[in-house]
Amino acid sequence: MYQRSFLSVVVIVILLAFQPAKLRFRVLALAENGGHHIAYSKAAKVWLNKLAADSNFAIDYIDNTDKIDSAYLSTYKLFIQLDYPPYAWKPAAVKAFEQYINEGRGGWIGFHHASLLGEFDGYKLWPWFYQFMGQVLFKDYIATFAAGDVHVEDSTHPVLKGVPAVFTVKTEEWYTYDKSPRPNVHVLANVNERSYVPASNKTMGDHPVIWTNPACKAKNVYIFMGHSPDLFENAAYLTLFRNAIFWAAQ
Repeated sequence: MYQRSFLSVVVIVILLAFQPAKLRFRVLALAENGGHHIAYSKAAKVWLNKLAADSNFAIDYIDNTDKIDSAYLSTYKLFIQLDYPPYAWKPAAVKAFEQYINEGRGGWIGFHHASLLGEFDGYKLWPWFYQFMGQVLFKDYIATFAAGDVHVEDSTHPVLKGVPAVFTVKTEEWYTYDKSPRPNVHVLANVNERSYVPASNKTMGDHPVIWTNPACKAKNVYIFMGHSPDLFENAAYLTLFRNAIFWAAQ
């Protein structure tokens, strides 16, 4: 009798040991599926899939906003706007996303194209997103690309833990805006325009490239750099991206 009970306990322990651990959270990534940013999105998916497998979270990808509504977003703790602009969203998606951020239903990380604010391709400016991003409008960009040095301003922020005080991004378009978002957001890092290689006259002076909007209930961070797949060979960038995920998804 004792032996049978002992064997039952052993079997239960073994079964429990081989049960998959409960997922920590689910992530939704809205990624472009065309254009010249597709190489970045493809590299991001490879890296994100490995991180998700290693860190026990799930990630789903969509390449348009057709499915997005409040019910759809309710299963996700983090929304990654992976090189996707703030226009051409379906009305239900606009309403659901605003609610998601305003009510703090999950976190948000936006990259690169997420600050492409203005009137593009026949679409009007999204006023709420304009406020969310610090009231900036896209002005110009370095179409021929340039390397640049990113300088950390708030090394105490969890998103920048372990990120060097200065790190180089070797291939980027470097947008300029009609003004700096600094008065309306908390800036975490800037790019030194004097470090551009090759040099460029497309500058704006105070040039934030990583920031968060503390007025929003949802944890959020915008990371401008997100054009070239070579970013996934940049240790500082990967640390930044990883930190952002685990901070914003909490």
